[in-house]
Amino acid sequence: MSHRSGYVPEYAPTVPAETPVDRAEKAGGRDRYLDLLRSLALVRVVVYHLFGWAWLTIAFPSMGVMFALAGSLMARSLKRPAWGVIRGRIRRLLPPMWVFSAVALALLFAGGWNVSEDPDHGGTWGVVSLLNYVFPVGAPPFPWNLGEKAGLLEDTWPAQAAGPLWYIRAYLWFVIASPLLLRAFRKMPWATLLAPLALTAVVGTGVVTIHGETGNAVSDFAVYGSCWVLGFAHHDGLPARIPRYLAVSASALIMAFGLWWASGHLGPDGWDLNDIPLAQATWSFGFVVILLQYSPSWQELPGRLAKWDKLITLSNNRAVTIYLWHNFLIMATVPIIDQVYDLPFMENEQWSSALDTTYMLWMTLLIWPLIGLMVVAVGWVEDLAAKRRPRLWPNGPSGATGTQGPRKAGGRRRARSGRSSQ
Repeated sequence: MSHRSGYVPEYAPTVPAETPVDRAEKAGGRDRYLDLLRSLALVRVVVYHLFGWAWLTIAFPSMGVMFALAGSLMARSLKRPAWGVIRGRIRRLLPPMWVFSAVALALLFAGGWNVSEDPDHGGTWGVVSLLNYVFPVGAPPFPWNLGEKAGLLEDTWPAQAAGPLWYIRAYLWFVIASPLLLRAFRKMPWATLLAPLALTAVVGTGVVTIHGETGNAVSDFAVYGSCWVLGFAHHDGLPARIPRYLAVSASALIMAFGLWWASGHLGPDGWDLNDIPLAQATWSFGFVVILLQYSPSWQELPGRLAKWDKLITLSNNRAVTIYLWHNFLIMATVPIIDQVYDLPFMENEQWSSALDTTYMLWMTLLIWPLIGLMVVAVGWVEDLAAKRRPRLWPNGPSGATGTQGPRKAGGRRRARSGRSSQ
């Protein structure tokens, strides 16, 4: 988009004749800039859950980016009848989640968990809430601890494994609400765009407290709602109507406010914005505005980025699979690497200390082939859900849209901790 200045016309409720998305559609392909952003967001999520570095939530707010991209694609789809679009999005989302849920529940039941006797989820309602593993309108139940601390997996594995399902729930609600949100946006663009930030200032700061999972769902909707609506704005070409200097300056001020707010409300992990809703909402909003303001709408990846084309295509075609399974796979690296301690030469303290020191490096190297194996094993379910021919390794030219917080995992020879994060 080129730099513009001067009078900013009132936003019209009609879609501009030439938006970035329109140009991609006319060229018969995907917007590779958006595909690149989605791939970066997925990589950042995996790295964050490996290392737990709080600064990554500031360097690249993955969840805000992913919700904005999904909002743009949803606006594009809503050129068709709304009910059919919603049904199609849900159909694409649920089968991959069912595979994940089947494995998670099998492991939970095999570990001796009985939801009807769980003090946090017991009784009839606990049994009914298991349906959220099938259709996630609410939070699926799971025990916070199961097994032994020194077991194959640390005893907090259920909470870590179920972490990604918050995103599936939020995505589902955004999809269902999108026809009304898009209609509101095209009638009252600025009010619709900023309303979720205002809601976050109410429910995300303690002014009004909504307890339980209802509160979590409302908070998620508020924190990332403006990013989802920014996707609508991107599709409709609204960023091109605003002078770049004005959009970037306003975004910088909003982001600065987010950091200022975070500085006075640091959570247990310091500057981790996942623990600070208002900071997360404002920082993500400003960050996404800048990304979309500079959106080049590539039909092909330029220059040196072209060598990553196949991996970017693969990650976009398997975004749901990667997101759902990556935290499980991070935990799986621990018992695999721990087997090395049982090798005869590891009785030497020098070798044992060397593995201790490089443990995170080995986890980082191992997680990517494990993700690749999972893509081959269950990723084809995404093709079936989209009514496409199943492919084991879809890194070719035909693309598909993907839909992001789980927890950190640790090794046997170092301190372990897990919590819900994004």
